[in-house]
Amino acid sequence: MLYGQILEQIVSGVLREGDRLPSENQMCQSFNVSRPVVRQALLRLQADGLVASRQGAGTFVQKRPPAGLTRFAEPSDVSEMLRCLELRMAVEGQAAALAALRHTASQLSDIENALNAIKTVMDKGNLAVSADFAFHHAVAAASGNVLFLQVLQTLHGLIERGMTVALSITREGTPERAKRVFDEHHAIFRAIEQRDMQGAELAMRYHLDRLRQRVTDSQRDR
Repeated sequence: MLYGQILEQIVSGVLREGDRLPSENQMCQSFNVSRPVVRQALLRLQADGLVASRQGAGTFVQKRPPAGLTRFAEPSDVSEMLRCLELRMAVEGQAAALAALRHTASQLSDIENALNAIKTVMDKGNLAVSADFAFHHAVAAASGNVLFLQVLQTLHGLIERGMTVALSITREGTPERAKRVFDEHHAIFRAIEQRDMQGAELAMRYHLDRLRQRVTDSQRDR
């Protein structure tokens, strides 16, 4: 997949920040692909904030993802993970808002238990993938809309793969970075507990956007 090949060149430093990518014609020849394939790859890279197009000048590398990204995920899988995050921001943001409005005491307890499990696992230096998914699953359950749960269950494997990549990158960072990840989950819980619909939605969307940035930007939360 061309997206993955270009991504790997950016992560490895073959293409550095500020470098101009080859022209579409050159990429067609180098990778033996058609122009539509090249354009689709460039559009996805632009959507992920990795490259930027400048009118009349070409396409340039905008930022470099963490070096560990291609150790923890196949380059060809990264685009799918980021598309999944876009969907999650829309779906889970609204689920969090409704959870703030509709949650029962039992459902709030489920969210808090998952939050505590995240902290326990992260404090041991391990990947809190199962606890992280349980937290988001509990928020969706508290929304009172079974369709939110069905979306998460359908995407379960892809979501957990994305969590594994993001948490692996986080674990390679500073202790403060891991603390920020926990704090983002705690902010979601607090907003839901206080029945703050807008706050819960914003906290969830903020968390998922930061997750995306941690995967795509090596300078984020170092």
